[in-house]
Amino acid sequence: MQPVEFVDSYLPYLLARASFSISSEFHAQVEAAGLTVSEWRILAALSGVKQRTVGELTAIVLAKQPTVTKMLLRMEADGLLTRTACTQDKRQAWVSLTPQGKKRVTPLLKKAALHEQQVLKLLGHTHSTSLKTILQKLVVTV
Repeated sequence: MQPVEFVDSYLPYLLARASFSISSEFHAQVEAAGLTVSEWRILAALSGVKQRTVGELTAIVLAKQPTVTKMLLRMEADGLLTRTACTQDKRQAWVSLTPQGKKRVTPLLKKAALHEQQVLKLLGHTHSTSLKTILQKLVVTV
């Protein structure tokens, strides 16, 4: 029996590898739609909510705030979203989708849901539910 390599049982590697494997096919669809993965994450994070702050989007997109701010400026210029000053804190800005942004993200949301269903189907309902619960717990506690 061959010994198990370190990376084959190292949790951060396994999570990264699983994420890459699962995401690659869908990310190709995002890029075919003319968006970067980060732009997709911003649009997806804004769908279904009235607005989010730049800080919230930074956490969701998994990027540094200056990078997200540059993306938001570009996406605003493209008519996909609007930014408005927060009335309580002038240092904050609210970001929301425009009708054009909603139109752009809606088909990708449907493709993302279908892709997720296909991936989770391989695990079955019980394992899929457990996996999501465990990952949500890791995201909140780490």
